[in-house]
Amino acid sequence: MRIFMIGFMGCGKSTIGKMVAKEMNYTFIDLDREIEAAENRSITDIFKEDGEKAFRAIEAQFIIDI
Repeated sequence: MRIFMIGFMGCGKSTIGKMVAKEMNYTFIDLDREIEAAENRSITDIFKEDGEKAFRAIEAQFIIDI
C-alpha cells in the first residue's frame, strides 16, 4: 500500500509523513528531494526556469513511477 500526503508548503507533510512511515514500518520518500536529486537543481530553480506546469508534470511522473 502507498500513502501520499498532500498539502501546502510548510504544513508538516514531511514531519508527519516520517512519523507515519516509522509507525507503519514503511519507507518515507520526500518527493521534492527525489525530484531535486534527479533534476540536479532545486524546486525553486525548476519553477523559475521551467514554470509550475513543467514542475507538476515532473512531479506527476515521479508519482506514477514510484
